[in-house]
Amino acid sequence: LLAVIIVLSVMMLPTIVTVSETAIRAVPKHYKEGSLALGASHIETTFKVVVPAAKSGILAAVVLGIGRAIGETMAIILVAGNSPIIPKLLTDPVRPLTTNIALEMGYAFGTHQEMLFATGVILFLFILL
Repeated sequence: LLAVIIVLSVMMLPTIVTVSETAIRAVPKHYKEGSLALGASHIETTFKVVVPAAKSGILAAVVLGIGRAIGETMAIILVAGNSPIIPKLLTDPVRPLTTNIALEMGYAFGTHQEMLFATGVILFLFILL
């Protein structure tokens, strides 16, 4: 589980940083200039003017990064340990839902296949929310 957390963090961080940076750069320059002209420090301007103005873009970046992390199946298969049990420690092996779908869809039929599709719908709804 710990290996999966580290790998997914490294994989989703560039997406979040890039989209957040774009959102911050999209804040009109006169917001920052006006705040500085009124006597606010650079840190106050950043956290009280620029970040709130770019809040929706930063939130979109986080959602996009989490959506990407949920969709990363093959990287998780390689490092998760592929054990269909609930882990008790961070270092125990685990089988995430995306890995379960990828590994079992090839031979599933009937109710088993329907449950795998339901798992996919749950993941899709989680990304959608």
